[in-house]
Amino acid sequence: MRNRTSSVPQEGEAQARPSRCPDNSAFKQQKLPAWKPQLNIATVLSSFFLTGIFCLSVGVCLILSANSVREIQIDYSDKCSDCSKLRENSSNWNKECNCSASFTLKEDIQGDVFMYYGLQNFYQNHRRFMMSRSDAQLLGKNVKIPSYCAPFSSYRNGTPMAPCGAIANSMFNDTINLYYNLNSSVIQVPLLKTGNCWWTDKNVKFRNPKSHNLSSAFAGTARPPYWQKAVYLLDEEDERNTGYLNEDFIIWMRVSAFATFRNLYRRVQRIRHFAQGLPAGNYTFNISYNFPVTKFKGRKHVILSTVVWSGGSNPFLGIAYVVSGTAATLTGFVITAIHLKLRRKKTHFQK
Repeated sequence: MRNRTSSVPQEGEAQARPSRCPDNSAFKQQKLPAWKPQLNIATVLSSFFLTGIFCLSVGVCLILSANSVREIQIDYSDKCSDCSKLRENSSNWNKECNCSASFTLKEDIQGDVFMYYGLQNFYQNHRRFMMSRSDAQLLGKNVKIPSYCAPFSSYRNGTPMAPCGAIANSMFNDTINLYYNLNSSVIQVPLLKTGNCWWTDKNVKFRNPKSHNLSSAFAGTARPPYWQKAVYLLDEEDERNTGYLNEDFIIWMRVSAFATFRNLYRRVQRIRHFAQGLPAGNYTFNISYNFPVTKFKGRKHVILSTVVWSGGSNPFLGIAYVVSGTAATLTGFVITAIHLKLRRKKTHFQK
């Protein structure tokens, strides 16, 4: 006969088993003092209306600020169509092709003027494209062993690429110069090519390999297939702006989330005729065309723009604030209407 009492835990076993009951403390017993707001119609409506007024005010200020930005945008895709056809043939990579685009400023552009290049229909947000880079290589730790860079990691003979990856290989490499036509003379607008990238990128995320000579540091490597010169020759005039520390390269390596984007290219140096900005008159962009866009049905732009306290000419943030403020205000009116309707019904039934 089965002993029914054998499954009953003994007194010693019950004491040895750990208890799951929380400690008798204010925190574990959820007895801490807390502020519990008492919501009523006045507090709810005031919060909605105050939020709406705040968002509408900020949104209007941001939109007005964005609209005050002076901007000139030139699409040179069609104006450089002959160069584009030349660049579509990869065998012509070593042939130079120059084109120009002219425009007129009717009014002076006061203050700091920034030059951007813009690309349309160029998708940098593809997962394999974004992963195709080696952060260790860009930090100068090992230039000969790229990782995560396929299919642009090394050549068939085993020579590693420096820098490796699809992002670096597709770097924008058009050269753009700006000229000011003053009476019968042509003056080149001085442009600054340094001081354009983020401090953290220049000093933390990108470093050149340590060597007494930068060319010897990259010995045994080769430039990416689409590049015209090696990475240590990106800026032969300024040794602080060459190699992985080249600011054009650093800015390009910060990929965009959208297919249409712009990157900072140069800043106008405020000296001589351009001490106050860009004076009104006739200007010409001289472009050394190297970056083909026809195969992916892209477009290329060069943009001259000023900035304000809220940034550039993008009104998206202001529109977002206006939409949020409008939604909060309308919600407040809807709640007010519902409250008045229910209060009338309650008064009617009490009578």
